[in-house]
Amino acid sequence: MLLARLADVSEQVAATAARSRKIGVLADLFGGTPPEEVPLVIAYLAGRLPQGRIGIGWSTLRHQVPPADRATLTVTGTDDALTALARLAGPGSQAARQRQVRDLMAAATAPEQRFLLRLLTGEVRQGALDAIALEGVAAAAGAPAADVRRAVMLDGSLPRVAQAVLAEGPAALQRFRLRVGTPVQPMLAHTAKSVADALATLGPCAVEEKLDGIRVQVHRSGDDIRIYTRSLDDITDRLPEVGEAARRLEGDAFILDGEVIALDAEGRPVAFQDTASRVGSRVDVAAAAAARPVSPVFFDVLAADGAVLLDLPGHERHRALARLVPEPLRVRRTVVTDPADPAQRERAETFFADTLRRGHEGVLVKALDAAYSAGRRGRSWLKVKPVHTLDLVVLAAEWGHGRRTGLLSNLHLGARTADGGFVMLGKTFKGLTDTMLAWQTDRLRELAVGDDGFTVHVRPELVVEIAYDGLQRSTRYPAGITLRFARVVRHRPDKPADQADTVEQILAGTPHSRIV
Repeated sequence: MLLARLADVSEQVAATAARSRKIGVLADLFGGTPPEEVPLVIAYLAGRLPQGRIGIGWSTLRHQVPPADRATLTVTGTDDALTALARLAGPGSQAARQRQVRDLMAAATAPEQRFLLRLLTGEVRQGALDAIALEGVAAAAGAPAADVRRAVMLDGSLPRVAQAVLAEGPAALQRFRLRVGTPVQPMLAHTAKSVADALATLGPCAVEEKLDGIRVQVHRSGDDIRIYTRSLDDITDRLPEVGEAARRLEGDAFILDGEVIALDAEGRPVAFQDTASRVGSRVDVAAAAAARPVSPVFFDVLAADGAVLLDLPGHERHRALARLVPEPLRVRRTVVTDPADPAQRERAETFFADTLRRGHEGVLVKALDAAYSAGRRGRSWLKVKPVHTLDLVVLAAEWGHGRRTGLLSNLHLGARTADGGFVMLGKTFKGLTDTMLAWQTDRLRELAVGDDGFTVHVRPELVVEIAYDGLQRSTRYPAGITLRFARVVRHRPDKPADQADTVEQILAGTPHSRIV
């Protein structure tokens, strides 16, 4: 397949907000794609490089190359070129990398160049997410989307399922089954504004601690134990203490869902970044485990004693979990059988407050009758946590892509410093509606002091209210911290920049917080 075809589809998908139109465009694309190329096409549409990071940034891409007059690049040829780039290392590799990037860009037409720039810089945001691609695959293969979705959740790979069903037809879906040792995409949660809202939405439910740890899936088949991350990476060798905990359980054929978390000397969770650093450590694992041990905490079971439990109601899965896992290794929870009962509602609110006091990030409220919808953000699980807000100043903004072409989108956010200046804490393009994008583009153009074609630097005058989930250390930004999951709540043209929050306030404690 020509890369031009993929670039064209990317533009079409980016230009429409209609989900049905996106699915139709993708179905046409997948229907004409050789099955062996489908995994690569899906990866590119989602903005993922199979090679991972290949050392290409704006410094390499800033020199524009005249586009080709005719489309000749293929998807597989592009992948070969990127694989060659990823292998470059050692003396002279930087010059060789620039030369090969120029050759690739010179072979690309103007639309292909635009797509490659977005792909190489992680800026593919045209809405071709896996959920929409899945439905496009189903339509192209003539298979029910629910059947494709279940196959993906059991296999963990949309590209693998897509290649099989497009090559062999709907019958190929029958071979994708839950197997101990094969990781399953985890069930995810939507957000509720408050515990009261979650109770009213779900009815009879369990309220569980939401731990700020690393999601893990633990598989045991006899003496073989495997541990997988949320993204289905095998990290068994990095977590020997988790493996030992699984080995001590009575069962020998199970799949458990949970988190690993590290605690300080007072029994409170350490910063998420420290837990993530421990789980990510590949060097001298024994020493890392001794210095920063982690504990597994399980909250669900997908299979036990050789039986698949995915489709059982949540309260039945929890009974199976309780038979298999002792209480110290299970997440704390309280059950609300009647959300209309004031005493039960009060107990749920008290549980939420106690969870926060213990240092955890909130609660998950789960319908008691809900099946395990692997790989989906189900409405039967709702998370509630305090969301902090800051008033920060826009220091710059990046030109958008796809539906945001011609609009200033990704905001560079700054806090005030003691000397009257500003220091950058991070970026975000999330939370912006079309109306907000249009307004901020006009306003930031008025404040612009420079535009290099990618980023517009502005006078630090526009204040925005930013919601975020927490702080983490960062060597990328001068203050040494950045915001986790930052998103725009609203613009604050009514507020002068000298009333924005300071770095000192942020480091001392959250200036504002509310449940959203």
